[in-house]
Amino acid sequence: MKIDRIKLLNIDKNTLEFIEKSCQRDGFYTFSSEDAHDERERIVSTSGSHNCGGRCVIKAHVKYNRIVRISTEDDIPDTEKVPQLRGCLRCRAYRNRIYNCDRLKYPMKRIGKRGEGKFKPITWQEALDITADNLKRIMHKYGPDSIYIQYATGNEGKLSEKAWMKRLLGMYGGYLSYYGNYSTACTQTATPYTFGTIYTGNSREDWVNSRLIILLGFNPADTIHGTNTAYYLKMARNAGAKIISIDPIYSNTAVALADKWIPVRPTTDNALMDAMAYVMIEENLQDQKFLDRYCVGFDESHMPSGIPGGNSYKNYILGEDGSKISKTPAWAETITGIPRETIVELAREYALTKPAALIQGFGPQRHAYGEQVARGGTVLAAMTGNIGISGGWASGTGYPVENIYAASIPYYNPNKSEISMFSWPDAIVRGKGMGADLSVRGAKKLSSSIKLIFNLGGNCLVNQHTDSNGTAGILRDEDLVKFIVTNDQFFTASAKFSDIILPSDDMMEREDIVTPWDVGSYLLFMNKAVDTVFQCRNGYDWIGELAKRLGLFDRFTEGRSLNEWVEYLIEETAKKNPDFPSCSEFKKKGIYRRSYEKPSIAFKKQIEDPLHDPFPTPSGKIEIFSNRLWGMNNPEKIPAVPKYISAWEGPEDPISRKYPIQCIGHHSKRRVHSTFDNMGWMEEVERQQVFMNCEDARVRHISDGDMVKVFNSRGTVIIPVKVTARIMPGVASIPQGAWWTPDKNGADRRGCINVLTRYKPTPLAFGNPSHTSLVEIKKV
Repeated sequence: MKIDRIKLLNIDKNTLEFIEKSCQRDGFYTFSSEDAHDERERIVSTSGSHNCGGRCVIKAHVKYNRIVRISTEDDIPDTEKVPQLRGCLRCRAYRNRIYNCDRLKYPMKRIGKRGEGKFKPITWQEALDITADNLKRIMHKYGPDSIYIQYATGNEGKLSEKAWMKRLLGMYGGYLSYYGNYSTACTQTATPYTFGTIYTGNSREDWVNSRLIILLGFNPADTIHGTNTAYYLKMARNAGAKIISIDPIYSNTAVALADKWIPVRPTTDNALMDAMAYVMIEENLQDQKFLDRYCVGFDESHMPSGIPGGNSYKNYILGEDGSKISKTPAWAETITGIPRETIVELAREYALTKPAALIQGFGPQRHAYGEQVARGGTVLAAMTGNIGISGGWASGTGYPVENIYAASIPYYNPNKSEISMFSWPDAIVRGKGMGADLSVRGAKKLSSSIKLIFNLGGNCLVNQHTDSNGTAGILRDEDLVKFIVTNDQFFTASAKFSDIILPSDDMMEREDIVTPWDVGSYLLFMNKAVDTVFQCRNGYDWIGELAKRLGLFDRFTEGRSLNEWVEYLIEETAKKNPDFPSCSEFKKKGIYRRSYEKPSIAFKKQIEDPLHDPFPTPSGKIEIFSNRLWGMNNPEKIPAVPKYISAWEGPEDPISRKYPIQCIGHHSKRRVHSTFDNMGWMEEVERQQVFMNCEDARVRHISDGDMVKVFNSRGTVIIPVKVTARIMPGVASIPQGAWWTPDKNGADRRGCINVLTRYKPTPLAFGNPSHTSLVEIKKV
């Protein structure tokens, strides 16, 4: 076995000896030194496969079978119609990730208590034998509801481990599925109650036709939210659009692109939107003709039959619904922190400037009643008549209506039970019989609690899930979850709670296909740049070995190699995209772009011909009042029209007297969720720190750079502070994604915001309420 690359990677002698012996014992070698002496530079086109808001062209420059630098797309003309897909600093720093000395190198088995982080190296053969034995035992004893593939976005490629595991477990009897996601659970659930779909966005190229763009918690400068999203906003501004940013933070998007910043208290966006609606109604600024023709439930004259009077949206806004509370700007000022004059001006501007786009980010709907935020924006879009027109925006989820079909690995799950991706702790603690509420779909109740978890490229076990300390306590109890397998590239906070850890290859050590968040424009092929190192293995490889132990290898593989599965996906994709390139051409170019003669407009057909192209709702119209939500008979938490509901641990919660600061977790430009947190280069870009308003710091005698204690009843984070005027008073923000690192006293020393967040799913989507936390901050 040649070890040129091992020397380059600087591993110790004992590790080298273990790897060599275990490779020989398992019958395979992980290192290929065929190109180790090739000094010619190869340029390999690839992309990123983690859950980044951008999907960019990455070019790996390879010498001696090692990536020596990374560049990006620069070989096509950069035009307004076809802008280059240029990588941000995350992927440009990727060498620091692939060659990080902390990469997992071999399979490991837990030897201490779960969560202690004590493991010993074992062979792949032993690791897969242990995994297969536990899978067989647990499936036989508890059934498919006990087997769970954890939500994970560390690898979003079409050939990811979770795709292969779904295929295998489906053949083995099934598994417990999940619905929704941590990012958009509330808006994906709520938006269809208004429009019947989540595809409510115009093409981004259409923003140049807007005269006014309101960004509600939308920060694509850092989150990216689709490669070149900030570029399209810049084009709109250059074309004359006014841009307003509504956000607790004066974000980089607001700094670079906005004409005005309106800070708003977290969880109170609906109060702002209610007051805007009040101004429009009182001043008769709403597009009544649009509301009369296309909408259900705005006023008493357009309500579904059989609904008692006083339940329209207009009744609610004017306080004629029994509450006797008019949603005036003065009412909203005390809740949101926005001056009433600003609210009036904003309402008039949105109502009188046409076309206009109210674009909702995903941050505002990640709170206690986030379903209301999503639907609230759709009502304002309807009231202003900005739906189905160029330059407008229907609001809600905002996914583009034009999409490229991209084939996936075929699988079938015979087990129909589904839980919300956020409710898995409940499915561990009280899973058997769970289903009396809306958290279980496909079955009346679960037949078992979760007993086995496959955590494949994810950090949601403790890091990205709320209440890290409480969740860790659940996972430590080996009487609850019997067996946990993690497959990853690093020893993450979640990996520490595994029984078996399996080292994964890197995105530049494999072939794959990835789609952007905006899947209407292009697909990317990820060419393999370098060979896999150490004992890291591709998912198809080791899951295929697991299939052998279950007697399913031939059925699982269908006789195909991994490369043949790549060809299969390309061929299936080409069947529904007539101009799709051949497999060899797609690999060579690394990208398939679809060109459009003109931007796509959501609901254009419905607005032009509502009789023949109705909205995909039960009524065929925009449902401001939802009969389906009315039928749930839970008006305090799931109202039939969107309403402001005062959040637990919001600014009006009495507990704010003890914990007076609202703490949120913004996305950092240095990470993709928790991916890249352990990269030294990214630490140089932006340190992990809590952002705090100058006045809040002054009264606490805190100075910029001090170490502070951020705490509530759930835990404590000790972290440096950034004192700044770029966050509104009464609000603090810790960039989400830092790896949970408790000290001996249980205080987190890295800045994991989920030490402070609460596990309490939202009422309809059972989604993630992570921006609903009250804390206090003190100088250490």
